[in-house]
Amino acid sequence: MLQDERLEAILLYLEKHERITIETICEINAVSKDTARRYLIKLEELGKVVRIRGGAKKRSYSNELYDYKERLSMSSTIKDKIGEYAASLLNDGESLILDASTTVQFAAKHIKTHSHTIITNSINVVNELVGKEKIKVNILGGTLNSQHQAIYGSKAIKGIQEYKVDKCIIGTCGISEEGLSTSIEEEGLLLKEMIRRSQQTILLADSSKFNKLFFQKVCELELIDVLITNEDLPLNLQKELNKYSVEIINVNQHL
Repeated sequence: MLQDERLEAILLYLEKHERITIETICEINAVSKDTARRYLIKLEELGKVVRIRGGAKKRSYSNELYDYKERLSMSSTIKDKIGEYAASLLNDGESLILDASTTVQFAAKHIKTHSHTIITNSINVVNELVGKEKIKVNILGGTLNSQHQAIYGSKAIKGIQEYKVDKCIIGTCGISEEGLSTSIEEEGLLLKEMIRRSQQTILLADSSKFNKLFFQKVCELELIDVLITNEDLPLNLQKELNKYSVEIINVNQHL
């Protein structure tokens, strides 16, 4: 087994477990303790793990920041499946808030129900909804962020406060035991208000978002009603979401 493969095995283990010990690294990679320690030093230098006494844990805080086009191209097939399932949960006549995440754009594309009033801050969501019949679209006012193809600012926050809707469908940069978080401060502030103005919050998050923590906190996990994803959750997240009776839907189990 090559070194890169052994490093990947460590990261795969950390996807499902909170931490890894030196002994476990030795076991899964059939290497000595000295070699295991060198692997952890390498992964820490790459920013993938934080070394702790006797092993390591996955680095939870992230500073990743991609523009909208980059995010749209990442795992697009997975996001499309998640979005399609989210659209299947809608009922005719419901009022909705759709945020500006790329996965939510896929949900908008797949909406087949009608008689909705939809509030959004996303230019791309609006474009998806233009050709759909019997759907009224209200676009939040504010300042356009061209990098993220979304409208933010105090006017957008004030605008969302005028509504009360049946459901909001949102994405996230990261979901961890501490809650939802994002790398964009203005987005975090607006998402908080979107959640407050909704009877039910549906979160769309593919597995790349698991156990990631970003600069701006959005909300606690207890404010999420439904999580739609594409893989089984790490044990620590599963336990925390179960505590708040969040419904978890793995789209790969509903094909």
